[in-house]
Amino acid sequence: MDNGNTALFLLEFTPAMSFESLGLSSNVQQAMFDAGYTAPTPVQNKVIPMALKGRDLLVAAQTGTGKTAAFIGPMLDLIGAAATPAANCTRGLVLVPTRELAMQVHQSVKDYGCHSGLRSAVVFGGVKINPQMMALRKGVHLLVATPGRLLDLYEQHAVRFEELKMLVLDEADRMLGLGFSDEMNRILSILPRRRQTLMLSATLSTEVKKLAGKMLHKPVEIEVNPERVAAVKVAQWLVPVDKKRKTDLLNHLISENGGLQALVFINTKQGADRLVKEINSSGHTVSAIHGDKSQAVRLRNLQAFKNGEVQILVATDVASRGLDIGQLPQVINFELPKVAEDYVHRIGRTGRAADSGQAISLVCADEFEYLRNIERLLRQVLPREYVDDFEPNHPNRRVFRLPRNQRGLRNQKL
Repeated sequence: MDNGNTALFLLEFTPAMSFESLGLSSNVQQAMFDAGYTAPTPVQNKVIPMALKGRDLLVAAQTGTGKTAAFIGPMLDLIGAAATPAANCTRGLVLVPTRELAMQVHQSVKDYGCHSGLRSAVVFGGVKINPQMMALRKGVHLLVATPGRLLDLYEQHAVRFEELKMLVLDEADRMLGLGFSDEMNRILSILPRRRQTLMLSATLSTEVKKLAGKMLHKPVEIEVNPERVAAVKVAQWLVPVDKKRKTDLLNHLISENGGLQALVFINTKQGADRLVKEINSSGHTVSAIHGDKSQAVRLRNLQAFKNGEVQILVATDVASRGLDIGQLPQVINFELPKVAEDYVHRIGRTGRAADSGQAISLVCADEFEYLRNIERLLRQVLPREYVDDFEPNHPNRRVFRLPRNQRGLRNQKL
């Protein structure tokens, strides 16, 4: 990436502009108004005009800032101005790391493009490929895809890229964290070199910027709230506890929760299933989503949680990517993620839009290195809040200590 040709916009909450002033078509403006946007968010104020000018963009923005609309709006206008795509071709491509995010982004494409008359499709693994091949047969203006399934379709000659004008890579940091580097390199070797490219990421890590150097041409770099990695509306703290007592502590906190819902993160699929059984045996309604569950089961469990039929949803990072849960009050890290950036994504599930939220982490001494990396990324020390009868007996308990004037939430309920 040519840093000498990169402009840096540090976005603040500037006076609201109108979508019309940003240059969007009346069709997209009306669709965004129908979707509930009355004025552009800060990231939309900066991304939309630059995208409409045809610039390559590297965007750092958190979940819940309106970033999806920021790239889909101009994409619909730019793609819509082109001719109808040929058979099996696509004019615009959005790459995402998981099928949940793929479905969410495609729904946004349909919502914001409802007045534009464009054809779109979504493709991802874990389901039969033939219906996806049929959806691409007549060509689509805009395709949302996960990397593996996109390559499968390409190898079966079901999708072609010679007419591609615009590429968007959403959640680039997560894409790299899930090991998609080889797939991304293969896809880049297939795509036309002359195209407009947008990369969006919660954090601009060294790996993300390295990938941007391969994908982007003289990019404009846009960063939302660069001094704060995590969302400011999310109250964060951790509860030190011995590893063997984590489940008991979680059940205690759920019981003290007053019926509020919580999304609980854990690192492994086996651990998720085991935790569901343990929570369920304590009388709480709980379900799980992870990669070993079918798409139908994952959607059913997610919908039950959204409907309030289930109080606790246990999720792994991969399965939870792209989850859009309105008014989620709490995220609980049963285990800290091994990759610090994943912590930011996890807590971004709460505190979205105008809502506030809470993020509580249950941390044992074995996770101290993960905690230190997270705090280094956040540029802050998370408050430690001890819960009576669950204080750790581990000899390294001292690693969690803070000055007494930082222990103001002791025994706080969720």
